[in-house]
Amino acid sequence: MTASPMFIIEDDDHFRETFIDVMSLRGIEVTGARTGDEAIKALKQSQPSIIIMDVQLPDVHGFDLCRKVKRLDNQKDTPVIFVSASTQYADPRDRVEGLLAGADQFLPKPITVEKLWGEIELVLNSHAKHN
Repeated sequence: MTASPMFIIEDDDHFRETFIDVMSLRGIEVTGARTGDEAIKALKQSQPSIIIMDVQLPDVHGFDLCRKVKRLDNQKDTPVIFVSASTQYADPRDRVEGLLAGADQFLPKPITVEKLWGEIELVLNSHAKHN
């Protein structure tokens, strides 16, 4: 479905690697980063079809990272999906803040790769209609 690779920013190595493995079985390339700093460096050099981003990263809050990513010239229109395991972000106001930071969707963990893939398809289809 996506010609350009997806990008995942996730400090949980198991979740990140499982997502990359499952997507590769579907014929979809995914690259990833463990920290916000790694992500910014990589995203300056690439144009992913979509970015999956954890809210709680070791070096930066996901909302702040999303704002930084959206300020990169080559990422302004790249859709972003937040995922978070923290119940701290269960409040609808936090979800709104994530969307205001530039995200297209905000999903709770635990989440299955199948559910995440379904949300990715919805966001990509929505972006294709608006661009």
